Amino acid sequence: MPLTVYLMAAGIFSMVTSEFLVAGLMPQIGDGLDVSVSQVGYLVTAFAAAMTVGGPFLAAGVLRLRPKQALLLLFGIFLAGNVLAALASGYAVMLAARIVSGTASAAFLGAAISLSVRLVEPRLAGRAVSVALNGLMLGTLLGLPLSTFIGERYGWRSAFWAVTVMTVLAAVATLVWAPRVERQESSGGGSGAGGGLRGELGVFRAPRLWLVLSTSTLVIGATFSAFSYFNPILTEVSGFSTGSVPLLLVAYGAANLVGNAIVGRLADRYTVAVLLTGLISLGVFLAAFALLAEVPAGAVVFMLAIGLVGVTMNPAMATRVQRAGNTGPLVNTVHSSFITLGIIIGSALGGLAIPRFGLVSPVWIGVGMAALGVLTLLPDLRGVGRESRRASRVAAAHPGATADPGTAVGPGAAVEPGTAADPAAATKVG
Repeated sequence: MPLTVYLMAAGIFSMVTSEFLVAGLMPQIGDGLDVSVSQVGYLVTAFAAAMTVGGPFLAAGVLRLRPKQALLLLFGIFLAGNVLAALASGYAVMLAARIVSGTASAAFLGAAISLSVRLVEPRLAGRAVSVALNGLMLGTLLGLPLSTFIGERYGWRSAFWAVTVMTVLAAVATLVWAPRVERQESSGGGSGAGGGLRGELGVFRAPRLWLVLSTSTLVIGATFSAFSYFNPILTEVSGFSTGSVPLLLVAYGAANLVGNAIVGRLADRYTVAVLLTGLISLGVFLAAFALLAEVPAGAVVFMLAIGLVGVTMNPAMATRVQRAGNTGPLVNTVHSSFITLGIIIGSALGGLAIPRFGLVSPVWIGVGMAALGVLTLLPDLRGVGRESRRASRVAAAHPGATADPGTAVGPGAAVEPGTAADPAAATKVG
């Protein structure tokens, strides 16, 4: 895997750590800015909203730049927002800082994934996305507890300065070691890149792309409907002490890393199968967690199981989106916006349900979202079924004939239209 893909993971790690930082230091930030904890909570919402709405616009604004130039500019914008947060003298300044950081973070994520895919062979695209997204997984596993520790020990502003240092190091490494790659010029669909803003926007006319994006929203929404409320469920329903919950969440983050690595190796060849299996498993694990929430051992087992199949489907989700659209930064940024939208929807619906139906009710909402996610896969499943039947008919009519490259890859494996096995899905580099 090229070094640059790991550099992208480092950049994503620093930005995800900044995203989670506020959630870990709510009381300290509230005291420092003389506002309530609920107002600090709006800073989390502002960051997510900026990623969802602002990220695609910023990504569109840097399309004319070469990937390396765009990444360095996005590093600079993020740094400006993060430094502004560290120096914030009041709530309004902090709110503006979080909007700037959130917007840059989403655009960077899209550009980083796009470059990672371009630097490897098409058959390794999913694995490259998986490696880059290890930055996201490590942000949950290490970034959040590290920034919380620094903020509690040295003050919340020091946590923002720590993120600033990490980001500067990632930016300098990108400047020194990332290769000079030309911006993508082709304007076709599939895995081809967009030809400037018009070419990138053109792929969004396809209804299938919106359906594919909705799958990602539902996957992440289902996961975060539970993840957002793990802390109160584990303490108030399962009976764990508040001191043990951070350790359980670290274990959950480790499960994320394992699942991400597994999905990364399967995402290219078995994209839809991975998503179908993952969504069904997610629904089952969420239901089991809800039913066994009052049993400590059962709650832990199924919390870790959710960690294996929830956000870890990101490489398969990204691969499917790129095949329905293209590998360009705008498509990938819009995809990250739909993922963030899932976080907002899942956590918001859960918050609305708790006063009426209890702490475990958000988990049942996740079960429903996972079921809806399965429904969004049906058109792809029918398409794969048609290709498999066509390959069977060809084999029956011409025994011993070589399978059509458009219908099979390896022994009995059906190819989805637009997959890496399809010559039309090849990615152009440089």
